[in-house]
Amino acid sequence: MFDLHTLDDLHLLAETAELECKLAHGHDGKGEVPRDFWPTYSAMANAHGGVVLLGVREKNGVFSIAGIENSAKVRGDLFNTLNNRGKVSTNLLTDADVVEARIDGLTILVISIPAATRKQKPVFLNGQPLGNTYRRLNDGDRHCDEEMVKRMLAEQIEDERDARILTGYSMEDIDPESLRIYRQMLRDEKPGHPFLEQNDFEFLKSLRGWRQDRQTGESGLTLGGLLMFGNWAAIQDAVPHYFLDYQERPEAKTELRWVDRLVPDGSWTGNLFEFYRRVYRKLTADLKVPFALKDGQRQDDTPVHEALREALVNTLVHADYTGRVSVLVVKRPDMFGFRNPGGLRLPIEQVIRGGESDCRNRILHQMFLLIGLGERGGSGMPRIYGGWKSQHWRPPALMEKDEPEQTLLMLQMADLLPENVLLQLRERFGVLFDELDYTGRLVMATVAMERVVSHNRLLEICDAHSHDLSLLLARLVKQRLLESDGRSRGMVYFLPGDSLPTPEQVFIGPAFSREPMGNMGSSSEYSEVSSEYSAASSEYSPPTDGERDSRGRLLSPHLDAPIIDNLEVLDEVFRELLEHLAEEPRQKERLSSERMEQVLLALCRDQFLTLSVLAELVSRNPDGLRQQYLSKMVRGGEMLLAFPTKPTHEKQAYRASEGSTEDLGDES
Repeated sequence: MFDLHTLDDLHLLAETAELECKLAHGHDGKGEVPRDFWPTYSAMANAHGGVVLLGVREKNGVFSIAGIENSAKVRGDLFNTLNNRGKVSTNLLTDADVVEARIDGLTILVISIPAATRKQKPVFLNGQPLGNTYRRLNDGDRHCDEEMVKRMLAEQIEDERDARILTGYSMEDIDPESLRIYRQMLRDEKPGHPFLEQNDFEFLKSLRGWRQDRQTGESGLTLGGLLMFGNWAAIQDAVPHYFLDYQERPEAKTELRWVDRLVPDGSWTGNLFEFYRRVYRKLTADLKVPFALKDGQRQDDTPVHEALREALVNTLVHADYTGRVSVLVVKRPDMFGFRNPGGLRLPIEQVIRGGESDCRNRILHQMFLLIGLGERGGSGMPRIYGGWKSQHWRPPALMEKDEPEQTLLMLQMADLLPENVLLQLRERFGVLFDELDYTGRLVMATVAMERVVSHNRLLEICDAHSHDLSLLLARLVKQRLLESDGRSRGMVYFLPGDSLPTPEQVFIGPAFSREPMGNMGSSSEYSEVSSEYSAASSEYSPPTDGERDSRGRLLSPHLDAPIIDNLEVLDEVFRELLEHLAEEPRQKERLSSERMEQVLLALCRDQFLTLSVLAELVSRNPDGLRQQYLSKMVRGGEMLLAFPTKPTHEKQAYRASEGSTEDLGDES
């Protein structure tokens, strides 16, 4: 909890927490819990938690204090309602979560709402989960649909999602070759194991791939048994949304092209066991990691191999196979990416720290463990982080996406502190840079390499407390090692003199050529833009404002990619290509959020598109498109802004991020 005393403290809180402000004046002006507090309570509890300030106005990121005259009464009413099960399903708050703060002589209430645990969700209102459950999405409180509520209830009740007995399935739905190979792997791992003497049916029962419910007497194939060893037709019947996808992409960029792909296509079983065996070989086939020696013997199984093995198993055993997102594994020259449907069952901080486990599919997990794959007791993610740390690579990026619900893990093979970056920073800033501690140098190197960073992005890179990082950034700005722009949650940081472009510079001029600080490892130079949808060329000198390329896209020295600001001036063939990419939303008024985001990413690959152009292409209202999709995608790292300091400018333009984890969502 922040110790709030000034408006500056409020701005600091806004940068580091999900924040909502409510007046709470009441009819008599002395204070009451506002009605719209309760949907926010439900929404934050069902998402990632947050902070609500009662007695504060916020308009366009500017705070003003209204105060609460009778805060004791408001606090009492708050807890009375929280403990009324007819009004709120679960009280997550303690006295310590509701504190008074005095700012400018006025009292406000600071309410810290924790994220509910799996066993507490859904947190709903008025005694009925359907229609009264909310979730925090895109800075707003959104009603959860019936499917999401039922998934929360299933997660609450079922500790093992894969223990469900499938009616009408038999041993004929099991692929005997998969079972045979698994048995051989068990023999190699544990030669004297008693399961090895059993026939296939008894063997499967011992693995809990077939079980009997002791209460009902029902027996049959479990979901875990079918997913691990089943054939494709049977798996499709049992889990209609099940899909596995491996893609090897040729370049370090977000493209839909691949040089190798593995999906269930009828030529193999499509089960998890065969997918694991095939994909792990592909992931490690050309892994460029120095071998290690142990007792004079070469060890081919390095910490990086262990990390990739654990990441793949982790993805498969934690997936929610009732979700609408596929399991996706991506291999690129610069990174490995893993995505599974379903969110984490524990807080991200706990998962990274390790020591505690809440596996969604425990039967699958035990099957992998038995043949020496995977880790027990919540040690898997620390093993992944340790493997990457052994190579001094950037820490893995683990995150959740709420809509559609999924978990993403990105393992980048990039140094935290590249020597060329440190050298250029040292030459530029001299003793000021040398006097920085490790975290300070890490912040500076990240800003140099990524050009524009936010507080949240730096938290992913640095092993620092949010508040300590805020103080460090303020100090770096004061020392003129960094510059900042924006306010509240929109604050961004960049190197001095590395002026951020504005719409006026790009669309009006005059031309102003910004000299970049050497080659800091940026992946956004024209020469690296090579997708089939772009016409990049590095044969010419930096363009001046007003020049257009052969496809009619505006070129500017202020932007690292061309910009489409007018469909009418585009080459006819290129315009038709864009319209083809946007055909689905152009023809359908209703489209899933996931599909719309895929279309927007495809349109914005390697080029900026203004809001008005995007809205015209997908036949949507510009403000609605920005609020419902683009703003969320920018916060999630999927999209980059052309003009970070003016996020809501009418000429704002968007480009798909080249290194974001969200590119795992690309599907053909």
